Amino acid sequence: MEEMNVNTEARNLRKTRVGMVVSNKMDKTIVVAIENRFKHPLYKKYITKTKRVMAHDELNECNIGDKVMIAETRPLAKNKCWRLLKVITKAE
Repeated sequence: MEEMNVNTEARNLRKTRVGMVVSNKMDKTIVVAIENRFKHPLYKKYITKTKRVMAHDELNECNIGDKVMIAETRPLAKNKCWRLLKVITKAE
């Protein structure tokens, strides 16, 4: 019983990110752009950095422009170690 509690606690520590789908051309894989805004330490201007990650989409339900939540997981392919949790908003 204790082992199961440890496993669920470790699962809750996984990172989750919200991003925009920029590609869905692969089978069961989407590319998600995650934007990070921060203030420059010296010049005090806001900078936007974009990181693109591949995520596993089992049902091929995402389209370009969807806002999605992804979670960190074990490596599923060479470049894919995220999975789709939910689609927040669909593209119009």
